[in-house]
Amino acid sequence: MILGIDLGTSMVKAACFSQTGDCLAVAARRSSPTPLGGGAVEQDFEEIVRAVSDVVQEACRECPTVDAIGITGQSDGLWLLDEQGFGVGRAVSWLDDRGNPYLQDWIDRGVFEAVFRRNANAIFPGSHAPLLAALRATRPDLIAAAHTASYLKDGILQRLTGVRFTDASDASLPFLDIEARDYDPEILRLLGLEEMARLLAPVLPAPGRAFPLDARGTALTGLPVGTPVHAGPFDLVACPIGAGANRVGDGLIIVGTTLACEVLTDRVDRSGPPVGMTLCMPAGGRWIRSMPATVGTATLDWVLEMIGACHSEVDSLIARSRPGANGVTALPFFSATGERAPFVDVRARGQLSGLNTWTTKADLVTAVCESVAYAARHCIEAAGLTGDVSICGGGANSQIWSQMVADVLQRPLKIARRPEVGARGAAIAAMDAAGIAYDYEAWTKPETVIEPRQEAAEHYRNGFAHYLETVESARGLWNSPHRKC
Repeated sequence: MILGIDLGTSMVKAACFSQTGDCLAVAARRSSPTPLGGGAVEQDFEEIVRAVSDVVQEACRECPTVDAIGITGQSDGLWLLDEQGFGVGRAVSWLDDRGNPYLQDWIDRGVFEAVFRRNANAIFPGSHAPLLAALRATRPDLIAAAHTASYLKDGILQRLTGVRFTDASDASLPFLDIEARDYDPEILRLLGLEEMARLLAPVLPAPGRAFPLDARGTALTGLPVGTPVHAGPFDLVACPIGAGANRVGDGLIIVGTTLACEVLTDRVDRSGPPVGMTLCMPAGGRWIRSMPATVGTATLDWVLEMIGACHSEVDSLIARSRPGANGVTALPFFSATGERAPFVDVRARGQLSGLNTWTTKADLVTAVCESVAYAARHCIEAAGLTGDVSICGGGANSQIWSQMVADVLQRPLKIARRPEVGARGAAIAAMDAAGIAYDYEAWTKPETVIEPRQEAAEHYRNGFAHYLETVESARGLWNSPHRKC
């Protein structure tokens, strides 16, 4: 059996898979970030360690023999650890905005773009660089006490095995030379963070390796000493692995709280607008070009709350409207932090247009779902899609919404094998690292393929063109000197 651990932002899960990729057991515990006011958001590392212990032991009651453990999860944020892998204070979540002024300064001085031209990654406020700059100014005691500026799953790896390493997928943003897969001193110099080099864990060379569970890890998990443990890649890379995106040009759309649209590539493109991420895959010479938009199910959640509906009603509501939502259109940029892909604009805001007294709740839901589908096309095309495309995440549970995405793309849409696509990818990466033979095609065979409806092609082609025009018009309004955020 192979165990996949997924350390999400608000949930810690463990999934046990058979040798053929069947999911035999899943256990979960909530572990939510804590807003502290003033934009500060933190998490308790020890709470997550306890959650990992609980979910692994629960899942493994059904799977007593585990051949390897793979770990994935949220990246970014700042998990300052001591030499033994214990937190020196609470961790700073990737949702925290204390890095905003430092990022804005780098943007204003051209540093932001200069870093992108070196490693094809657009720094955002919740990544290591702005957060290290913020804590250096406000909590120098924590910086001085830390041995490692860790990522969450690397901290869990250290607690389970005693080793201090990071995966190239996490390290890709912001300090890595993503072709050499080692830290770029010039990026640290550009950002004025040279002294932080001592805190950066060594980067595992491709394709990574597994480490044996030690006595401390056994006490936490109940699994035998020596069980191979592999930490990496993080969730934006683990998901396409778990969904079967293994050919250059293949893509994945993750319709979660945010909308992550990703394409597997064999080259690093530093040209064009400084936007998105270019993340190292476990194997050398392969990267994931990711456009992690802030739109997604959170946008739908807002509308459902406004109209007093729930997720189980989404399909029936869309069915009661029609393509085009009876003239209602939407822009899905409802996040208070604006948008970060496929364009960067902290002032981006959502809108609903075309309303009248005949507009129904079904029209509102349909318009928002269409707008997210258009955003998915905008992002996946910006990421360079040329091959097959899959979909996963909570939004993919809606058959009608998934059909809408296929119609907008006018491409067959593979529904990734459920459940726990991220944990599945982590398990696959762990088998690779541990040298365990398996059938990748069987592990990642899609549940079904949704074919685009030809009769919907012209409507959604025109709808997408209108969406792009509206976005460009709205960007002028967002940045108007007469508008106050």
